[in-house]
Amino acid sequence: MDLGLSRRVALVTGASRGIGAATARELAAAGASVVLTDILDAEGEALADKLRAAGQQAIYLHLDVADDGQWHDVVEAVVTRFGRLDILVNNAGIGTTPDVEAETLQGWNRLIAINQTGVWLGMKAVAPKMREVGGGSIINISSIFGAVGGFGASIAYHASKGAVRLMTKSAAIRYARQGIRVNSVHPGFIDTPMLDSVDADAEAAILAGTPMGRLGRPEEIGAVIAFLASDAASYMTGSEVYVDGGWTAR
Repeated sequence: MDLGLSRRVALVTGASRGIGAATARELAAAGASVVLTDILDAEGEALADKLRAAGQQAIYLHLDVADDGQWHDVVEAVVTRFGRLDILVNNAGIGTTPDVEAETLQGWNRLIAINQTGVWLGMKAVAPKMREVGGGSIINISSIFGAVGGFGASIAYHASKGAVRLMTKSAAIRYARQGIRVNSVHPGFIDTPMLDSVDADAEAAILAGTPMGRLGRPEEIGAVIAFLASDAASYMTGSEVYVDGGWTAR
């Protein structure tokens, strides 16, 4: 399918590895000019170099998504460089495992700042720029754990991803008449560095709970995000799309 992104400019957070990197590759392959952002500068620069070497349009910019000032500077730099901003993929995030009693206030605040506040700051920063060009597409990366209780752990992660789910719906209603579509993607367990610390028993439990019996691949999420970014999804806003091997179907 030709997604028609050749005149679009996309900003992807957390783009140095995992789902963010796969998304950047998908959007660039579809013709978009892609701005990769992250705090992992060496990896982000290396991926941008690879995309340019393949004849695609890509640059890398440093961005701590929890920093309002950095959001302002990056968005202004994108518009100065490309003249517009059409697509935002709010992907940057971290994961933690402590449950209700084990979580600390410091750990809670750090995760919420990145996973939840960062998404709000991103939408706030790009919406005015999207209005200037007649609209755009925002894709917020939530999780299956933004809708179900999982294993009873990861309380801050669940809180943040549940918030992303409803922030998406609120923003979708806010901007529906302004041509800005806002949707959320809810990955299941994906084979990314975030799962590197999972031991054999935990992975077995994950696979047992996934009807398809395997981990997802980052490019399977990236392909869905690229679809939502395109005009092929022009009547979708406020939607939550699950890409989870059947996990939430149980």
